[in-house]
Amino acid sequence: MTLVLEAAALGILTGGVYALMASGLTLIFGVMRIINVGQGALVILGAYLSFAFSRSWQLDPLLTLVITMPLMFGLGVILQIIFIRPLKTDREALSVLVTYALALGIEGVLGYVFTTNYVQLRAWYETASFALFGFHITYVYVFGFLLCIAILGALFLVIYRTSFGGALRATMLNRTAAQLIGVDVDRVSAIAFGIGVATAAAGGVVFGITNAFNPGSHYDLISRLLTIIVLGGLGSLRGAIIAALIMLVTEDITAVVVSPVWASFVFFVILVVVLIFRPQGLFGVRVRDRI
Repeated sequence: MTLVLEAAALGILTGGVYALMASGLTLIFGVMRIINVGQGALVILGAYLSFAFSRSWQLDPLLTLVITMPLMFGLGVILQIIFIRPLKTDREALSVLVTYALALGIEGVLGYVFTTNYVQLRAWYETASFALFGFHITYVYVFGFLLCIAILGALFLVIYRTSFGGALRATMLNRTAAQLIGVDVDRVSAIAFGIGVATAAAGGVVFGITNAFNPGSHYDLISRLLTIIVLGGLGSLRGAIIAALIMLVTEDITAVVVSPVWASFVFFVILVVVLIFRPQGLFGVRVRDRI
């Protein structure tokens, strides 16, 4: 029983990190109907930026976010303006090709600069742990979860308590109607894409502390993130958070109770069952307007 509780606690903590990474992906889709398959590569890019700054300036990996998040936000705005904004027709299909090409480009640049050897961010809290209810929890997962709560909380405040958030929600509901009432949807889309990429930087630093990574690590990562937003409902931030928690808790408990081999399989069974009864996901909508 203790192992199950420990697995559930670990699943919740790591689920928060995946929720943060998936939130940027679902936000981008909600605003622009863009399927950003390059989000995993952007997470790895964020991890490498934190790795470079922490190694060069002897900074704590979490403190590097003060530098990497603004940089990644700016990069996201530039990528949206240059590569995404010109897509006018058949946006969803073309976005897959464009963002996949971006992912390959990022992978190539990272491989050239850092080589393909695995690296990992180092900090005192990556292995240090404390006892809670009879089992041990590593500090890095707690710090990562608190970081995710803080950033996701700030994101919710921006979306639901600011004028920009109102424009963002209007664009997510109906892009054409938002334009008619005077919303600058191009500006909103660029900022939303920047926010989505900035969250990738935040998720990347925690991912880099808890996992060894190389430029090709984004392939497995994006498959998990896409699965999360499909289960939660495309475009639903709340759905991405809940789906991430379901995914990680299910996997960790299954790994302890049954076998690690079956961990991912059980989650995909849950995904298939949910999609049979709710094809739009847990919190998605059945019909979306076309742009």
